[in-house]
Amino acid sequence: MRRELHALILALLGATLFKLAWTGQYTRYVKPGVRGYLYAASVVALAVAAVTLWQSLARRRVAVPAHTDQGHSDSHHHSDDIGLDDGHGHQHGRFDVAWLLVVPMLVLLAIAPPALGSFSAARSGTALGAAPASNLPPLPDGDPVSLSVLDYASRAVFDHGRSLTGRHVTLSGFVLPGDAGTWYLTRMVITCCAADAQPIKVGLAGTVPDGLKPNDWLQVTGSYTTQQDRDPVNQAAIPFITVTSSTPIPTPARQYES
Repeated sequence: MRRELHALILALLGATLFKLAWTGQYTRYVKPGVRGYLYAASVVALAVAAVTLWQSLARRRVAVPAHTDQGHSDSHHHSDDIGLDDGHGHQHGRFDVAWLLVVPMLVLLAIAPPALGSFSAARSGTALGAAPASNLPPLPDGDPVSLSVLDYASRAVFDHGRSLTGRHVTLSGFVLPGDAGTWYLTRMVITCCAADAQPIKVGLAGTVPDGLKPNDWLQVTGSYTTQQDRDPVNQAAIPFITVTSSTPIPTPARQYES
C-alpha cells in the first residue's frame, strides 16, 4: 500500500504542476520564464508515478498467499510488521501519515491560491532599500509613457525625478490603504518566486476613484511630484505620483514585477 500511496502523491504533484503551467496560474508563484521547467517536472513526476504503480501491481500479481500452518505463522509475523495486535489475534493497521499529503495536493489541484496582495504588502516594507546604479537612462518617446511601478519608484527616489520631470507616465497595480485616507499603488516584485516577494509602493495624490477597496487594480496616468512618505514598516521612502486620470482594470495574468 505504501508504494501505491507514493505513486498517488507523485501523480497529484505532476498533475498540479501541469495544470498550473497549462492555465498560466503558475505566474502567481514563480517568474514567467520557468514554464518549460514546470512542464518538464510534471512529466517526470507523472512518469515516476506510473512506473511505481506498475511495479507495485506487478508484485501483487506474482505474490502467492500461503495456506499452510507454517504459512499462517509467517503471515502472522508479517502482519506484525504492518499492524498492531490487540492480544486476541486481531490486527489494527497503522495509519500512514503520508496520506495527510493527499488532501492539500487535491485542494491545490482543484483550487490554486491567489497571488500575494495587500495583506502581504501591508506587512512588508517597500523594497526600495538601496540605490541602484546611477545615471538612469532617459524615458522612451511617447506621452504618456508606460512604466513599471518599480521603474517609476526608482527614478522618483534615487534619481530625484530628473528623468520624470515634464513627462506623463502610466502605472498599474493594486491599491493598498495607508494612513489618513492615502492610497498606495503597489506591485509585488519577485527575484525567483513568491517566497521572496516584496512590495513596491507609490502614493497616489490627486483624483482617485471613490469606493476603492484593498486589492482593487488601477491604471493611473499622472506626473512626478516631490511628495514622499515613509513606510511605517521599514521607514523607506515611498514616492508619490500626481494622478490626472485613473481607471479600474481587471486583475492581470502577470501580477508580479521582477
